[in-house]
Amino acid sequence: MRIALVGERSPSVRSHARIPLLVRALRERDGIAVDAYWISTADVSGVDGFDGIWLVPGSPYRDEAGALEAVRVARERGIPFLGTCGGFQHLLLEYARNVCGLDVAHAENTPGARDFLLTPLACTLAGHESRVRPESGTMMERIVGASSTVEVYNCSYGLNEDYKQTLAGHGLVFSGHADDGTARAVELPGHPFFLAVMFQPELAGDGRRPHPVISAFAAAAARHGLIGKTA
Repeated sequence: MRIALVGERSPSVRSHARIPLLVRALRERDGIAVDAYWISTADVSGVDGFDGIWLVPGSPYRDEAGALEAVRVARERGIPFLGTCGGFQHLLLEYARNVCGLDVAHAENTPGARDFLLTPLACTLAGHESRVRPESGTMMERIVGASSTVEVYNCSYGLNEDYKQTLAGHGLVFSGHADDGTARAVELPGHPFFLAVMFQPELAGDGRRPHPVISAFAAAAARHGLIGKTA
């Protein structure tokens, strides 16, 4: 089973250093054989050939258009997709532009734009832990298996909540929220697996036990790979 890790790999990004440990843990603890390949946002032309696409933390990405293309390919072709931290932000941006038809930008990527979908948080979450409350009946709730969970963050940008209703009206489900009601997880019903979270599940624990979000994504990618082999 092959997954694409879309983003610019860097030893200075803690979550990137954790991913090899998590791949090993998926093999040893979950029994999911994963081959992970790093793909730069500057060249995502082959991502449609993978069983899963993971848009990893590390924004601003080298190429915003490439990051959005990886999201679009996963969304339109039914490839399991996970977005974490910057991946959460860019899933929202891709959906807003290509599904909702909004002319919006990410304030970190294009600070001179007119309208922003992703804006600086009033209080940065970089290096903090915060509670996430999954919404009842969502995939996020099934994955977490609890009414709330405390997660690790390393972000300073989040959704401009003025656009939440428009995104939801076009089919996105905001499936996890902070205590103040702001979005922390989003998913797309009807897709095999299309989930993004604002937190960094890569940093949960010591890396020897995959976070449930990561395990669920890997399982979905494995299913996709089996379907491809029998098709």
